[in-house]
Amino acid sequence: MLKIAVMAAALAAASASVAQDFPSAKPITIVVPFAAGGPGDTIARLLGVAMKSALNQNVIVENALGAGGTTGTARAARAAPDGYTVLLMHTGLATAPALYDKLPFSPTKDLAPIGLVTDVTMTLVGRPDYPAKNLQELVADLKARGDKVTFGHNGRGSAAHLCGVLFMDALGKPLTWVAYRGGSQVVNDLMSGQIDIYCDPATGTTPLIQADKIKAYAVTTKKRLKTLPNLPTADEAGLPGFEVSTWYGLYAPAGTPEPVIAKLTAALQTALADPVTIQRFSDLSMEPVTREQATPKALADFLGLELKKWSAVMAKAGVKPE
Repeated sequence: MLKIAVMAAALAAASASVAQDFPSAKPITIVVPFAAGGPGDTIARLLGVAMKSALNQNVIVENALGAGGTTGTARAARAAPDGYTVLLMHTGLATAPALYDKLPFSPTKDLAPIGLVTDVTMTLVGRPDYPAKNLQELVADLKARGDKVTFGHNGRGSAAHLCGVLFMDALGKPLTWVAYRGGSQVVNDLMSGQIDIYCDPATGTTPLIQADKIKAYAVTTKKRLKTLPNLPTADEAGLPGFEVSTWYGLYAPAGTPEPVIAKLTAALQTALADPVTIQRFSDLSMEPVTREQATPKALADFLGLELKKWSAVMAKAGVKPE
């Protein structure tokens, strides 16, 4: 017993020493499992600027693409648990077990939550010349034409794919999926009329909607956006009960010392409370979460609920793991 107590005390002392020195050895890397320029990349870079000031250490962003976000997530999960590599991942972390038969990581065992970051409203949009003038007309057209209508997305587990799964379930009608490697490719084909419908976070679509480069039908949350005040919610526009958003959380590899996690959480909370960050988020149609939500426990609890929710959603929609 004495030997075990001595070992525990030594480990605690080593952990405290690591935390006291952290972060001093090198820059902190935020792994983003998606392409540069997308919502996750934008959020990570905004966080990096604010967290650099809070931690007095450089913060860099690494885009690690592939397999609907699982490649980058696995890369972060396998990193040294020293706090110098963290992961910014969205709702896809909760849907991955239902989408992929053999994941190279466990969402709950291989990652240590740091805190929630933001919850991003989705927008349902169409090509500029789509005949439907509003959501009611769009729904009627989609129900009439079904799989003749194309719905773009940027990979299984992407925000667009998840929104599409719920949208088709609400319609009670399957459309034709068109998969792309990145969101920018989807948007380009939508603007040129190569595909019909898309559902994407407002962070990317708001400027295009404001410039009339794509046709907007609804936001997918209960409240209208300040940046798009004339765009109705799906409930208001004739599709009651259709609600979906994309949340983002920050994680470290499992085994990262708790004092290091505590420093990263404190830096995240400071970053999200920074007036410049708040304004930048607002400009992109986002809001930071509250201080209480930006904690390891809040993210762990929320992830547990989301895993159950999306498992049921995918099963109902007939989406099978591959």
